[in-house]
Amino acid sequence: MSQAIVVRPCEGLEDFSACVELERLIWGAAEIEVVPLAMFVVASKVGGQVLGAFDGQRMVGFVLALPGVRNGSPYLHSHMTGVVEGYRDRGVGMQLKLLQREEALGRGIRLVESTFDSLELLNAHFHLNKLGAIARQIQPNLYGLTTSPLHRGLPTDRLLAEWHLDSPRVLAAVNGKLPRPEGAPAAIHVPAGIEEGGEKNRAELARVQERVRKEFQDWFSKGYAAIGMEKASQDCRYLLAPWSDF
Repeated sequence: MSQAIVVRPCEGLEDFSACVELERLIWGAAEIEVVPLAMFVVASKVGGQVLGAFDGQRMVGFVLALPGVRNGSPYLHSHMTGVVEGYRDRGVGMQLKLLQREEALGRGIRLVESTFDSLELLNAHFHLNKLGAIARQIQPNLYGLTTSPLHRGLPTDRLLAEWHLDSPRVLAAVNGKLPRPEGAPAAIHVPAGIEEGGEKNRAELARVQERVRKEFQDWFSKGYAAIGMEKASQDCRYLLAPWSDF
């Protein structure tokens, strides 16, 4: 990898085609489930975002976001963020998200939402701890069963991450100053490494997924939000607290 990864808005069919090729490479889904080129074009034209990360001329990551309106206010739904193998855990995803935040705020958009798998603990850490998002909804089997090997044949349960772009929490997070939650009144435990078991671990994954779904539904119904992920060698914990700021 070169020293400098450049992140910028995607422009033109060549960039959008590169996004589709990365999508195929990263998710590995059947062609019928691939977001087509035309959707990237449309998103760029109607107020969404298509952002790319480039190592020289090669695209190594992208973001696709769609525009929405809720309660009279605009927001972005960040549908896909992907980084190719070999460039993960090197800050590329964070670069893309920071550009997403900057571009959105420049248009007066203060909220970006996205979804992530409740059993993907690295994604939970990224959204809650690194970006400063919170989650107050879990959406069971949001996309149905898919052909992507990343989804392991399980229901696509997704936590809805709310990224309030100019909130004190997010400002602290993007500057690396978000304090670790201490004394959180509630926690949901997930075995460390649960997402790495492959086919032989699918039954256990399904049992954990069902338990985690029910626990989130219970706490969210009481006005709690997921505010952090605490990682340990044997057991990881979603940290939850009452939340009514937004």
